[in-house]
Amino acid sequence: MRSISGRQDVIELPRFTFNPKEGIDNPALVITDDFESDRNLQPKLHQLRRVEGQNFGFYLQRATDNQGLQITDVDPWSPAEHSGLKEGDRVLEVNDEYVVNMDFYKVARKIQSCGQHLFLLVLKRADYEQAVCSGVDLQMLAKAYKGGPCCRPRLYHINRHQHCGLGMTLSSVEVLKRHCILSIRTGGPAEKAGVRSGDRLVWINGVRTSNLTHNFINKSLKKSADSVTVLVIDGESESCYIRRKMPILPVLAVDYNLPYSAKTMHLVKGPDGYGFLLRQEKLLDIQRTVHVLREVDKGSPAEEAGMIAGDLLLAVNGEPVECMEHEDIVQRVRKSGTRVSFTAISIPGRRLFKELGISPLFFHDEFINQDDCVLGQIGIQTAQVLHQLYFQPSARLNSSNRRT
Repeated sequence: MRSISGRQDVIELPRFTFNPKEGIDNPALVITDDFESDRNLQPKLHQLRRVEGQNFGFYLQRATDNQGLQITDVDPWSPAEHSGLKEGDRVLEVNDEYVVNMDFYKVARKIQSCGQHLFLLVLKRADYEQAVCSGVDLQMLAKAYKGGPCCRPRLYHINRHQHCGLGMTLSSVEVLKRHCILSIRTGGPAEKAGVRSGDRLVWINGVRTSNLTHNFINKSLKKSADSVTVLVIDGESESCYIRRKMPILPVLAVDYNLPYSAKTMHLVKGPDGYGFLLRQEKLLDIQRTVHVLREVDKGSPAEEAGMIAGDLLLAVNGEPVECMEHEDIVQRVRKSGTRVSFTAISIPGRRLFKELGISPLFFHDEFINQDDCVLGQIGIQTAQVLHQLYFQPSARLNSSNRRT
């Protein structure tokens, strides 16, 4: 028996007989099982991983009648297809953050800046439509999928104190489960940063602790450089991630005090231009070609906006440009008229985010929360009220330099 639009359709079932050798072949049981499975909506977690220069291989689209964010045009052999994503899947969470009611372009920018790893919690299209029609709370459904309270991991940068060091040590290591449990000194740098006793140390300076020995971790905490960047999580939440077979990565983290954050500068063109040189250079330590801001003129609009020579250009007018052609960037600056915004980061900052495997724009609120923009790196197609974003990088840089 099924309920459709408030009506009940009564189905007359055929008689059946019980055969002890063959068991029960009861159509009624089959119908009941189907009905229960329809009601038991089960989101599915998809883990996508791409290498440098590769795309995730799918379009994200705002479905008609505001029916959520849906996956379309999954490319063959792409990370999206390999993960099991299907045409019409509806996205509930991106990197463990609920996004159903989030601005479409904000969701796109979160995906755009997540780097190598992307986690999508989705419902099949039919299940999503059934849930909406039945008034199911989709956010509660996503929470129920996790099987209990679960907080996202936390990313901290901790500066060493001259006398008490970092203020944290390994209290114990569960070897078989690879748990590194921290003990925190009261009033020490770690506690002031937000780390708590009993937290699990997951990453240190961009390396998973599961790949390190107990002695190496202790030496890193006691005698390493002037600062460390750590990813930690509480024990209950760690168990939740393990149950879901979900690796704990920086892309899932909440940032509390990372250094070297990106900054956005707003420039008004002067009679002699903006007053800086834009160059392309190859940085061997981060193994990529970058756009570098050079020769900032004294008293120029660039200097007044806070531009620092040697910083790396990340975005122009909110559009990521790291993977764009040099000439394309120059054209975008020219087309912006007399006003332009540049987002940049220092070389040490770019190095840190490379270690974390995420874009420097990932925690940059001005980029994530900006108004609708061109989003050229991932490409936008519009069709009536539908918005589509294809997640792929742009072409590589050429070798030209340009005075701006």
